[in-house]
Amino acid sequence: MSRYKKYAGGDPLAPPVDIAEALDAIGEDVMSGYSPERAMREFLRRGGEDKRGLDDLARQVAERRRELLQRHNLDGTLEQVRELLDKAVLEERKQLARDVTMDDGDRAFREMQIDNLSPNTAAAVSELSSYDWTSREAREAYEEIKDLLGRELLDQRFKGMKQALEGATDEDREAIAEMLRDLNELLDKHNRDDDTPEDFAEFMAKHGQHFPENPQNIDELLDTLAQRSAAAQRMLNSMSAEQRRELMELSQQAFGSPALMEQMAQLDANLQAARPGEDWGGSEEFGGGEGLGLGDGTGVLQDIAELDQLSEQLQQSYAGSRLDDIDLDALSRQLGDQAAVDARTLQELEQALRDSGQLERGSDGDLRLTPKAMRQLGKALLRDVAQRLSGRQGERDLQRAGAAGDLSGSSRPWAFGDTEPWDVPRTITNAVIRETTERGRRSSLLVPPGRARESAAGRQQVGEGRRGPGVRLTVDDIEVQETEARTQAAVALLVDTSFSMAMDGRWVPMKRTALALHTLIKSRFRNDDLQLISFGRYAQTMEIEKLTALDAIWDKGTNLHHALLLANRHFRKHPGAQPVLLIVTDGEPTAHLEPGGEVWFSYPPHPVTIARSVEELENSRRLGAQTTFFRLGDDPGLARFIDSMARRVEGRVVAPELDDLGAAVVGSYLGDRTARRTSNSYGGPTGGAFGGRGWWAG
Repeated sequence: MSRYKKYAGGDPLAPPVDIAEALDAIGEDVMSGYSPERAMREFLRRGGEDKRGLDDLARQVAERRRELLQRHNLDGTLEQVRELLDKAVLEERKQLARDVTMDDGDRAFREMQIDNLSPNTAAAVSELSSYDWTSREAREAYEEIKDLLGRELLDQRFKGMKQALEGATDEDREAIAEMLRDLNELLDKHNRDDDTPEDFAEFMAKHGQHFPENPQNIDELLDTLAQRSAAAQRMLNSMSAEQRRELMELSQQAFGSPALMEQMAQLDANLQAARPGEDWGGSEEFGGGEGLGLGDGTGVLQDIAELDQLSEQLQQSYAGSRLDDIDLDALSRQLGDQAAVDARTLQELEQALRDSGQLERGSDGDLRLTPKAMRQLGKALLRDVAQRLSGRQGERDLQRAGAAGDLSGSSRPWAFGDTEPWDVPRTITNAVIRETTERGRRSSLLVPPGRARESAAGRQQVGEGRRGPGVRLTVDDIEVQETEARTQAAVALLVDTSFSMAMDGRWVPMKRTALALHTLIKSRFRNDDLQLISFGRYAQTMEIEKLTALDAIWDKGTNLHHALLLANRHFRKHPGAQPVLLIVTDGEPTAHLEPGGEVWFSYPPHPVTIARSVEELENSRRLGAQTTFFRLGDDPGLARFIDSMARRVEGRVVAPELDDLGAAVVGSYLGDRTARRTSNSYGGPTGGAFGGRGWWAG
């Protein structure tokens, strides 16, 4: 069986959602201290470059709600009744004035009745209920008041009833009265748990034409009726006391039968008993100039309630919220099809993120970035680092021209990712042989065999006269020199995690730097061993996943001494590797470890703390570590201290801008990794930004 429904909108040929932008943004927020779950929520809330987010949709919902309240007021039905009453009175006055056959006393009595009508519209309508109209037009206008009130009251509870009963006959009104009686009986049975599915089916078979929503069971019927009845009650609550009193008095004139109001009151009571969770006590403040009838006003209150539900769904602030909770049909009704398309795109994006293998739930139930996501984020950071390194000037004089080990004397074709130096003679020879072969092949195709040699020689002379001698290189011509071995490095990256790093905006650049270096080593230099060490009040080794998710905390103390202890332990575990020590900090040491393991903190820095830090740095030097300090900030005292520390161990000091920190650390690693011990300004190793690694591109 085929089923059809309204097209939901959007481009049916559009490609699947692209999660790359979302992953980049999520990674940035995670490194800023957000949980992956919150980071994903924040991206969905903000939206992307070409995607509207939840905040934009929520703003539209709020604007739509405000527009409804500022455009309308609740006087619509009362104004219509006043207009009809004025029309009836005017037509009656005209008839009394021109009826010359009427007894003067009767005319005077009737004029007195009309002149002394109450200024209150409801009271005037009630006073005229027994008046014997002499004008046909006046009588019709007055009867229209009763008909209007009946249709409006029914339209409040049953959408579309006002239009359906326009021009209704007495039989139509009796059919409505019968429907109300049967409905109240059905709801009474349901509230007593005495109803059966057959009772509902029988009711719908008899009165289903009055329910365009086509409910499939009594619960759906109750939901539809209760929502509209609650909106009608909220509309009544939103009126002034005078408006409510006047409307209640007028309602007794509906269809000229007080029994209708009795049935309506019983219906409201049954619905409140069945659905007490609906908002029966709320109200709104309308301030516009466009009057609403009872039915239309109820519809607007329903729209406002639906907008409130959409606002809650879009805010996603309740426990267990998911974008699947958003009612796309309601969003389409209130804001148009494009809003529903935008929300569906966000739903698909959320699902794609959860299904992409980039996010996973840990044993604690929280989302976290998977290793795959960490690698992609690291690669993006490496690309940024590569662009910054390639843009530097005057830093490409290499000591070893990119050699990654001792040359073996042989060569091989270049492959993507190779960092070995070119074998220039072999590369040029390959290009010459290739071009000679190509020229010979073209000559054999275009010149008769007897003249091939002469023609080729002539072309070569002409070509040399025009361009000069030379060859064109292609990638296939390139050969690189093979090396016998690659020196292993033991790298310790020490990152300051004291509160000043977060307070001064250095937290995220620090994390980006650590992730970029980690990704470079794990993907390109797998023989090297990287140890990430954070140090605040105390130091600890960290996996990259933990460091990137680390939130800023108030941590009084900069325990460089403890961090150096851990770094030296790492170096001792790899006695055959070249130690590389990289220290990122924005403050002098203010804490150290006591022999018993307790942390000693003092500010300003205590001489004992300085001495312990210097002592452990000297141990790093004795282990052969090549040390680079990355000083963040412009504090003169910090600059003097780090300069003196670097001199003691023949190390280097780099004072990068925050945006350039990643490039500085990666460049230093590439240089220190295989740099020879020659003298720089502090007598330490040199090697430029690339050193023994040669040219590297992320």
